[in-house]
Amino acid sequence: MTRRLILGPFNRVEGDLEVQLEVAHGRVTQAQVNAPMFRGFELMLNGRDPMDALTIVPRICGICSVSQSVATARALADACGVVMPPNGVHATNLMLACENLADHLTHFYLFFMPDFTREVYAGRAWFGQAQQRFAALAGSPTGGGLHSRQALAARARWFELIGILGGKWPHTGAILPGGSSRAIEATERVRLLARVHEMRAFLEQTLFGTALEELAELDSLAALQCWRARAPGSDMALFLDIADEADLASLGAGPRRYLSYGAYTRFDGAHALARGVWDATLQQVLPLDTRQITEDPRHAWYAESDGSVPLHPMAGTTQPQADKAGAYSWNKAPRLAGQVLETGAIARQLVDAQPLIRAAVLAQGGCVSTRVLARLLELARIVPLMEQWLTALQPHAPFYQPHVLPEQAQGIGLTEAARGALGHWLRIEKGRISHYQIVAPTSWNFSPRDVAGTPGALEAALVDAPMDSAGDDVAGRQSVAVQHIVRSFDPCMVCTVH
Repeated sequence: MTRRLILGPFNRVEGDLEVQLEVAHGRVTQAQVNAPMFRGFELMLNGRDPMDALTIVPRICGICSVSQSVATARALADACGVVMPPNGVHATNLMLACENLADHLTHFYLFFMPDFTREVYAGRAWFGQAQQRFAALAGSPTGGGLHSRQALAARARWFELIGILGGKWPHTGAILPGGSSRAIEATERVRLLARVHEMRAFLEQTLFGTALEELAELDSLAALQCWRARAPGSDMALFLDIADEADLASLGAGPRRYLSYGAYTRFDGAHALARGVWDATLQQVLPLDTRQITEDPRHAWYAESDGSVPLHPMAGTTQPQADKAGAYSWNKAPRLAGQVLETGAIARQLVDAQPLIRAAVLAQGGCVSTRVLARLLELARIVPLMEQWLTALQPHAPFYQPHVLPEQAQGIGLTEAARGALGHWLRIEKGRISHYQIVAPTSWNFSPRDVAGTPGALEAALVDAPMDSAGDDVAGRQSVAVQHIVRSFDPCMVCTVH
């Protein structure tokens, strides 16, 4: 017998999320992912001065506002042809990396691992350790969630980086098309390095139990097991124990195609983490042609401006149609050449040829455990890069290149937020914004079905998930496996619904 369940709203999620499941014989047979909130940022921007976007767009989200600022600044820079000086590139990379790594830390300690302290797992051998380290900030310092509290404290100190580099977080106004408005003095660089060293110490002592470089150099599953034996008391080792015992590798299979716009720009036009599409079936990186990106509104509450033909973001519109038949989400369905893609840290590591993540995905697929592993590895890889960028700052050299926006232009701004590929497409006419479209990472991962009826990445990943009761929702029927799958994608719904 098939039954239909609606799970939501999900807690520990930025924004509103609802998942509708069809279940038969204790397994999910079909899923629909609903972003139930409309915000209208793209419509707010029409008719405004292009530079207003630098103030308005970051307000889409309070946890990835730097990513939105970077995408906006790059779209405007593309429109006017300005090139950032080296200091501006370093400062922007540092602010973006600070926010992205804070999101990874928050996801692991506050969003993902607390699910393993629920009573459904009370009989597992690791349950006591999970409660002690990851319980949802409950009790006294010795009563649970100790490492979660330590992570929160480390995160608070970590954000002083953006305070120094950009004036404040969230919604810094320092990121501009021509670089950064905040020049850094030599003494401030010393303070910044001290904060990065503090984060390195927390990661090495608590999360990893070994040097970051040792973890970043792991190149196989065998090497990961050897490392695990050397750091048995670390939080990552405990995660690996839990992942094995709870069989997280069997949950949440991804679409086998992974998208990265390239993370952290370099002066030669390349990126610190490469750009492209990883095809797990072919086991190779394919070139990315952004002209093949489309947004399909067939099952979204938006008017279809050109019949049933999905449009490129530079041509598409965001016109609400709340009574549209057959629609079930405020999220459109992004596709690349008509294909479903997954984005995020796992995509960045696969495209960048990180050998451990490629080996893990080859053996286990893109699943709950490999998504989390990719985020942890990214923490270990990016902190040393931040130390290099800080050392490369030249305090008396320019951080900003002046620019003039033309009366008629268009631009594309691409970046990698913590959750994956973020793109902004804008057009300027008569000195005003005439068109603005945003495709966020969660737009890719949490998309509804497209015109062909193909489910999005999460919708497909939820199929065959077991529906064992966790007993903590109103109906007492919410599946812990579904929770793990949804959280492995780390949704940011407010970025998805503009």
